Amino acid sequence: MTAAAPGGAGTPRRRGRPARTEAGSGPGARERILAAARAEFAARGYDRASIRAIAKGADVDPALVHHYYGPKEQIFAAAIETDFAPALEAPGVIQAGGPDALGERLTRFILGVWENPATREQLLAIVRSAVANETAAAVFRDLVTRRLMTRIAGELDVPDAKLRSELAAAQLVGVAMLRYVIKVEPLASADLEQVVAMVAPAVQRHLAGDGAQERA
Repeated sequence: MTAAAPGGAGTPRRRGRPARTEAGSGPGARERILAAARAEFAARGYDRASIRAIAKGADVDPALVHHYYGPKEQIFAAAIETDFAPALEAPGVIQAGGPDALGERLTRFILGVWENPATREQLLAIVRSAVANETAAAVFRDLVTRRLMTRIAGELDVPDAKLRSELAAAQLVGVAMLRYVIKVEPLASADLEQVVAMVAPAVQRHLAGDGAQERA
């Protein structure tokens, strides 16, 4: 029997990592990987998401995902930083005015991010992953501490600024969890303005204290 010619139908397929062109690398590959990761984590959560599925969604080789982003927890960090970006603008809200209405401004801003259907879905996906997996929780905690709480504390002119910023965050996170994640009634259906009016004074006390006496 005559052997198959090189490159013909009888040539065994080479094993191993596909060539770069076959792996889908090139312009836009990094962005496709991040978009695929965001979709995968949102749909399946941290535990069930996989590098292989992310690579498939981005039409790249799994090795390219590792090349750009490293292990799973690092690409999760990149994905949630993108999804959490609207909330990371909160320190700018503090800079936008004086201390007297600080609690109302921050409360309105954070709950407004949750009220937006587009950003709410992203936040829900992050929270579900963080609640279900300690690695995901640690990644999220680092992001919140480094990119949000430390910056908010840096804007406060009161004693114990870091503790105060965390207490204010606890107040707002608790409201968000009950209203948007667990959906406890009547809070889940309450008018946003009513919620802001009732929550903002507590946030104000955490962030600004008792005014001049606290800053003395």
